[in-house]
Amino acid sequence: MSAFDNASASFAGARHDHGACVRGALATAARLCAARGARLTPLRRRVLELVWRGHAPGSHAPGNHAPVRAYDLLARLTAREQRPAAPPTVYRALEFLLAQGLIHRIESLNAYVGCMNPEGHPEGAHGGQFLICSDCGAAAEVHDPRVDAAVARRAEELGFAVRRKTIEVEGVCPPCQRRQERDHDR
Repeated sequence: MSAFDNASASFAGARHDHGACVRGALATAARLCAARGARLTPLRRRVLELVWRGHAPGSHAPGNHAPVRAYDLLARLTAREQRPAAPPTVYRALEFLLAQGLIHRIESLNAYVGCMNPEGHPEGAHGGQFLICSDCGAAAEVHDPRVDAAVARRAEELGFAVRRKTIEVEGVCPPCQRRQERDHDR
């Protein structure tokens, strides 16, 4: 598996066509679920769309690649649907999307973000490597198989049975750094 990242999309700001990301993710999800014999119900599809749209309240993530919390998803579903969605319904949809490898859970934020490379993981659920901006909330998924291999190798040396590999790195994205520099220069 080759290295990839979505940092350029996640940290692109106004130059980024986030609608294309969302449309592509939904088409990929439909194709993968059909190939796997998994049901992407209208509710699951809607939850996936909302995860991809991201932008949790209070976040100003450029390009909308911001993780979103389950209760924010619930509020959006309830506001848009005829009948209110129940928390277990949203959590079941999230569990399905995680199992299919279509989203990731950002543990440190207790939030979810769309997977940029679900086709690269035919087994479905998988870990990830994430750069998370502490200023705007944007999250970039990066994947370097060398990092996965190093973690797996060291775990094996220690006799440690890995269940999930998710690496979260907190910092400041390029747009926020530029904003900080402009603010500092004033």
